[in-house]
Amino acid sequence: MRTPSEIKRVVEARLQSYLSRDRTGIRREVLRLFIRIKSLTIAELVAELQSQFAVTFHAIASMVGIIASRIGILHAIRGADGLNKYELKEKYFDIVVRIIGVN
Repeated sequence: MRTPSEIKRVVEARLQSYLSRDRTGIRREVLRLFIRIKSLTIAELVAELQSQFAVTFHAIASMVGIIASRIGILHAIRGADGLNKYELKEKYFDIVVRIIGVN
């Protein structure tokens, strides 16, 4: 079984690999929004991103799904209204801030 420090290294490597394929900057901006706003629905993310990028609801939902499941740094919380809110897991906050270089 992996230790917490090994898990963090694996997550960091996956995140860096994921961001290395970010040609448009959308992936980095999604993570910046999670750092800045903390808790977001897919619709809120799309609304924030549409001012800078040509994005669709489906594309952002897919992106958030990959970040949540494959990389494992997002936590989904089902609200009373039935919508999922996504939050950056606290234990990975410092890694994301370091890699993204929040300005």
